[in-house]
Order: sequence, then structure tokens, then C-alpha cells
Amino acid sequence: MSQPLPADPIAQARQNWRDHGWDGAADGMAVVTSVFRVNQILLARIDAALKPFGLSFARFEMLRLLGFTHSGRMPMSRARDLLQVHPTSVTNTVDRLEADGLVRRTPNPRDGRSFLVEITDAGRSLVASATDALNEQVFEAVDFGADELQTLSRLLAGFRQRHGDFREPQAPPEPF
Repeated sequence: MSQPLPADPIAQARQNWRDHGWDGAADGMAVVTSVFRVNQILLARIDAALKPFGLSFARFEMLRLLGFTHSGRMPMSRARDLLQVHPTSVTNTVDRLEADGLVRRTPNPRDGRSFLVEITDAGRSLVASATDALNEQVFEAVDFGADELQTLSRLLAGFRQRHGDFREPQAPPEPF
């Protein structure tokens, strides 16, 4: 979109919901629609920041996750759980990263039926540069104040927890 609209279309939709007698759903519709729109805006910014590195956000997340580990590797099933994606998505992401020489798959010595995914030196270098770009272009410039970021994080974490994303930790989480 090249020019801002003269009025907020989501606020107009909320009023249309109310005009049609859906008062109880109007605010929820506005929040859900706003979250989807914010997602589109942020994904466009993320894609622009990662494009020079030839990475999608899914590929970046996998590399960054592996880069955070002490050993640079983890079982593919653990990566799937932490990234909260379908096993096929992890397999496809690892396939593409492996083809580009950014990760390698090795048999899991603890379980002969599964594999570990391990970041390569090239993967470490690329994800370091991509992280710098994302931090500068997106995460540090997300366009919310510090209090707003904390409030949004708390609200969204509460929603995710109520919908089964995670349990309240009893102790600090273990490092990867």
C-alpha cells in the first residue's frame, strides 16, 4: 500500500459488526483482524531484512535456534517442539538448509531411528549477520514503546499459555 487510508478499515468493520447486531463479537473481530494485519506488516519487514541472506523466517529461526545451543546441534524432534511447527516443516526447512551447506544431519547416537541437526560454520556466520540485520531493521525498530512492548508480550504470552503453548515454568528453563 503506497498511501495510508483516510480511516481505519478495522474500526469501520467493528462498527459494521455492531450495526448488524454482533456487539459481543465486534471487539474480538477487531483484535483478531488487527493481529493479522500487524503480522502482515511485520512479516514484510522480516522478509525484506532476510532477503539479502537468502533466508526465510523459518530458515532463520532454525539456524538461530541451533546457534543458541552449546553444541550447535539438537534432535530434529526437539527443534520441532521449540519452533512449534509440524514435523514436515522441520524436515523441509532442514532439507533446504542442508542443501545450502548451512546445517548437516547426523544419526542420533542415543536413538538410531532419529537424527540430529547441526549448524555448520557457514550457517553460524550467516545467522550472525542475519540476526544483526533483523535486530537493527525489525526488532529494535518494531515501533512500540518499552511499556507497550512489555504489555503486549505479557498479554500475548497469557493468551498462548491459556491455549496450551506452554505451562508456567516451575524453575528457569534449561539452556538448549
